[in-house]
Amino acid sequence: MSAALNAAAVATTDATTTAAACAEPLPVLGRDVTVPLVTGGEVTYAALDYAASAPALQRVWDDVAAYAPYYGSVHRGAGYLSQLSTDLFEQSRVTVAEFLDCRPCDQVVFTRSTTDSLNLLAAVLPADCQVFVFETEHHASLLPWTNAQVTYLNAPRTPDEAVATLERALADRDPYGPALVCVTGASNVTGELWPVKELAAAAHAHGARIVLDAAQLAPHHPVSVQELDVDWVAFSGHKLYAPFGSGVLAGRADWLQQAEPYLAGGGASRKVARREDGGVDVEWHTTAARHEAGSPNVIGVYSIASACRALSEAGFDTLVARERHLISKVRSGLADVPAVRILSLFGDDAPRVGVISFVVDGWNSSHFAAALSAEYGIGVRDGLFCAHPLVRTLLGSEPQAQGECGAPEAAPGERSLNAIRVSFGAGTPDEHVDRFVRAVKELVADGAKWQYRTEEGRCVPAV
Repeated sequence: MSAALNAAAVATTDATTTAAACAEPLPVLGRDVTVPLVTGGEVTYAALDYAASAPALQRVWDDVAAYAPYYGSVHRGAGYLSQLSTDLFEQSRVTVAEFLDCRPCDQVVFTRSTTDSLNLLAAVLPADCQVFVFETEHHASLLPWTNAQVTYLNAPRTPDEAVATLERALADRDPYGPALVCVTGASNVTGELWPVKELAAAAHAHGARIVLDAAQLAPHHPVSVQELDVDWVAFSGHKLYAPFGSGVLAGRADWLQQAEPYLAGGGASRKVARREDGGVDVEWHTTAARHEAGSPNVIGVYSIASACRALSEAGFDTLVARERHLISKVRSGLADVPAVRILSLFGDDAPRVGVISFVVDGWNSSHFAAALSAEYGIGVRDGLFCAHPLVRTLLGSEPQAQGECGAPEAAPGERSLNAIRVSFGAGTPDEHVDRFVRAVKELVADGAKWQYRTEEGRCVPAV
């Protein structure tokens, strides 16, 4: 490409990025909610805890409200509402498969959450399966593998080191048999994107399969099962702007079909008959229904499908560009405060989603988060974010050290071995991140305006 054409291409890209960054945030519920401040008055709430649960998209809420009068049982009802609900439920499965760019033979199983999805996969592992997981994972993907031989891998400091670490571990496994790699797509602590495609290639080269924890990735970036070449993907509705209690496990059907149902009951069984000896013979479904026993959460499933459609229609190019704009605002603002240290595995230049964790010199993290809430109306999260080994590694502690997910017992002003996390997404207006950056600078420079105390392990305003 000539220099002139290259310059023109760069200018076009910059213009597109600038336009996307100026795009309006997607409408979400709660955007006009006001909360009281301990210092007096009220302010519009700045929801900056998307990594825990994102607010519902207005589109999702409207779709659910429109369907709600037609709600009915699925799969076995003869009535009109039941059949309509069945069609909606199964069409939602198609919508999710399209959103994830699944292979034609893949199954989409509806669960309660990412945690439920990964526990389902853990329950269907073949005998003697070995599991490989980095210590950097959220507990949802770190802990379910209790019936397998698990190898926990140390936190890598570069994407290349992550791939090399996995390759060495897989090459050294003995005996050679079924194996599964579990990896996050985007860290729920640092927001950094992991080299999923390269890790998938390494896994497959050594005869292993791979499951992608996309809980933090799917709300921010397109996820293509085929392009990434992962065997399964798991995510939660409540992080995808659909907080109605459903999740997804999508991917290869063979292990799912060969295993006993995750839950035994109606819906999972195709035929049940008494034997002459008094026992019961059961023929289980081989479809996704095999692991969806009980009355399914139709509202939750439909809300996920609605969110998938809304994000696809908004366009991930636009959503990603706007989020990068917000990330740049937050990171550059925090960089102006010497007392703030942003936590990172892969360094400042690593691509990331809108999840940033940090500590502030001289502050207990719970105290700082409480002041952001009580004095500025800003909701963030403090603690270890259900990723204890990772956070403790990033803070320079032993990853084996125990801790609680919430705030520690340390009093305001005392150092605490936890962090503060700010997270945002498609529904976040610029004003919220601007207020957050301004609040951080004011708290560090001037201190809190209110007195705080520890109550049941949390830092709260003193009455």
